[in-house]
Amino acid sequence: MNGIQTKDGLLILDGHKLAWHTDRVKAWEAGERIAPVSIDLALTRACQASCRMCFAQVQEPQERANVTVDHAYRFLEDCAEIGVRATSLVSDGESTLSPAYVPYILRAAELGIDVGNATNGWIFTPETLEQILPHLKWVRFTVLAGTPDAFTKMMYHDPSAKQVFWRAAFNISEAVRIKRKRKLGVTLGIQTFITPDDRDEILAFAKFGIDLGVDYAVIKHTSDDEGGRLRVDYTRYSEITEALKAAEAMSTEDTKVIIKWSKIRDGNIFPYKRVYGCPFLLQISGSGLVAPTGMFFNARHSKFHLGNFTEDRLIDVWRSDRYWEVMNYLASPRFDAQRHMGTLPIQHYANVALDRHVKGIEKIEPGGEPRPLHHNFV
Repeated sequence: MNGIQTKDGLLILDGHKLAWHTDRVKAWEAGERIAPVSIDLALTRACQASCRMCFAQVQEPQERANVTVDHAYRFLEDCAEIGVRATSLVSDGESTLSPAYVPYILRAAELGIDVGNATNGWIFTPETLEQILPHLKWVRFTVLAGTPDAFTKMMYHDPSAKQVFWRAAFNISEAVRIKRKRKLGVTLGIQTFITPDDRDEILAFAKFGIDLGVDYAVIKHTSDDEGGRLRVDYTRYSEITEALKAAEAMSTEDTKVIIKWSKIRDGNIFPYKRVYGCPFLLQISGSGLVAPTGMFFNARHSKFHLGNFTEDRLIDVWRSDRYWEVMNYLASPRFDAQRHMGTLPIQHYANVALDRHVKGIEKIEPGGEPRPLHHNFV
């Protein structure tokens, strides 16, 4: 697993952390119905941004539901009961827009469930940041670009885009200030999703992260669905290798520039056919839809839909025969990820590791101490 040593500890973004959850790996191997180590979800499908290559575009159509504070509380209580160790507010919506956002974070902290959040950060106030940052393990701000002009092109097509860019930059700087002032353990980063056509934006993005003083700036591939509807040409990522290496070399003691080399290398060619990672890392839409992975949120994949936590208790969905029938089907010879699933799902690192584990190529052994940062986010 690939990790970067930061001043706060080992940060693993380009790899998995199953080595610190071998109890679940052993139980899964024994045929037990394990609880997810972590769940990725959103509290809404709404989002103010218009990111050029947003994967949520290909997750439509699907039914909508409003995630209320009560829904969020019941969800977290079920997570605690079955043994979920972490939840990340990412998935397919901007969770800060939900009335349940702050209550969710505070309740999770009371229940001992780790929480991370990916957000555009546009509507934060200093008061909100003061309230939530002590209870978050990480916040990853999606800014896509390091300059206002590029931001207008890549993330927000609106006359107010430059104003929004500087508002986001201010909020990120405020988060950094609060972390340092209060000596908080939360890890702060910025992220972008690039295509091979974005070569000229790479170094500016890295510099932006360094200027903001965040702990890291991560540069990622762009995912696509199984039909290639976003038209990502993975064969051309080699054209920007040198620019990515130059950005990586800009890392400082305070800010690490991280490239997700593994996913960029794998592109749209999976080294596995069976999908073993979903029982360990479940994904839930901001509509409340529970599915093994966000690759299946779209209604055309309804045969993989497991329930909706705004209608059913998560614990009942997890205990249902349907949940395990779908999980077992994805891990069987009847399913071929190389043909039937979009590129690089959130479980990709876990899928690779578990596939190699099952085949006896490389067993998942218990991880050592100290544990990496955010070890409960597999």
